[in-house]
Amino acid sequence: MQERIEQANPRRELTAEEVKRLATLEAIAGKLKRGENVQNRQLKTWLSEEEYAQLEYEWQEQLELRNELKDKPSDLKRYEEKLRKATFNYNRAEGYSSKGKHDTAKKFYNKSESLCEDALEILQEILHYDSRLRVWFDRDISFEVGGDLSADIVSLPRLVTSRSHEKLSDDSRLTSKQSVKLAVVERAIHNIGRDTALASKDNISKLDKFLTLDD
Repeated sequence: MQERIEQANPRRELTAEEVKRLATLEAIAGKLKRGENVQNRQLKTWLSEEEYAQLEYEWQEQLELRNELKDKPSDLKRYEEKLRKATFNYNRAEGYSSKGKHDTAKKFYNKSESLCEDALEILQEILHYDSRLRVWFDRDISFEVGGDLSADIVSLPRLVTSRSHEKLSDDSRLTSKQSVKLAVVERAIHNIGRDTALASKDNISKLDKFLTLDD
């Protein structure tokens, strides 16, 4: 795919200034990949005004997403609370079982299983009425027979905001500011000496706002 893109839009012969800019941006990309900090003022110097505006736009999207994750829908809180209680009872059962108190452990295992069943019912209900809420979970969810989903502590999905050890993944939409910078710099590297579309006026208008943000 990348090779076809290169062929469709080949890099022309670069000017001396473009060669210098390309080398500098490649060095900046190297620092970002190593996890080293790159100051905004350096990015402002070597990115175009449109590219720098795009950097602000993409980071603002990340900030908005983080705010969205703080405002958890109430239906998700119902599910999360039921799963929390199921986990609490399961951990108590494990504790009693390790001490040889198997009858007591069984009572807590049964309670945990019942709570897991309640959680699964809540999950089916909330996703039936609003499938957009799937983005809040750490895995693909299928209620088909033979799927991985069942009413037990391990297979029940966790929210992407959860700190549970059973969580399979974080929100795939989230990325660090370092990664946003790297993505913009790598696009700038690719675009040097090629035909590119101009950034939108909306992105450019946000440039001044981003200049005031600290790294």
